[in-house]
Amino acid sequence: MKHLNKRGQRAFTIADMGTIAIALVVAAVILGMGSTILAKLKGQQTVNGTAYNASNSGIEGLSTMAEFIPTIAIVAVAAIVIGIILVFFGRPRA
Repeated sequence: MKHLNKRGQRAFTIADMGTIAIALVVAAVILGMGSTILAKLKGQQTVNGTAYNASNSGIEGLSTMAEFIPTIAIVAVAAIVIGIILVFFGRPRA
């Protein structure tokens, strides 16, 4: 059952943790595989060539994105905890 707040928005629940965890794992796998592919391509190119520089820029970009995975995980878990707190303690008293 969906829990809606006063504005009609759905609050986060513990059931959402599985979906968020799978999304983070998929993102990490994509970043890892992309980095591996770019590293192999970079190794086969001439130094300072266009393909070499493009591969190097791609690796740097993927590295920067990968640095944010722990931050995203913390924010997602915090949102779920806040959502749970709001669902249980935000109810009007009868």
